[in-house]
Amino acid sequence: MVRMAALLLGSDASAEEVVQECFIRLGRRWDRIERPAPYLRAAVVNACRSHRRRVALEQRPQLQPTTATEFHADELGDALAQLPYRQRAALVLRFYEDLSEADIAAAIGCRPSTVRSLVHRGLAQLREVIEP
Repeated sequence: MVRMAALLLGSDASAEEVVQECFIRLGRRWDRIERPAPYLRAAVVNACRSHRRRVALEQRPQLQPTTATEFHADELGDALAQLPYRQRAALVLRFYEDLSEADIAAAIGCRPSTVRSLVHRGLAQLREVIEP
């Protein structure tokens, strides 16, 4: 979960914090959750989205572009950081977590056809960045 969150956020430290918070929330609801793994995955994806929004709001008054990531040596991480959040989430869940389109759709709150579109567009953008 931490690696998935790191790919979504572009920061190992932030990923660890987000995943820890999600595990705490999962623990509080443990007796009411039938399928903890998908619940945790969706919680991490949503928490990453919230974290990115919060960071964007904090940086808005400064008017500085956010291009720095902690994946300096990781070309894939740099390329993923350039994608819109939903495309990045769809790609990470598809290729890192090996989820089906239906599971990805449930995790990010869209339809399976939208997942196909997000993955297709995300891969096209990654090709442009990685293969100049």
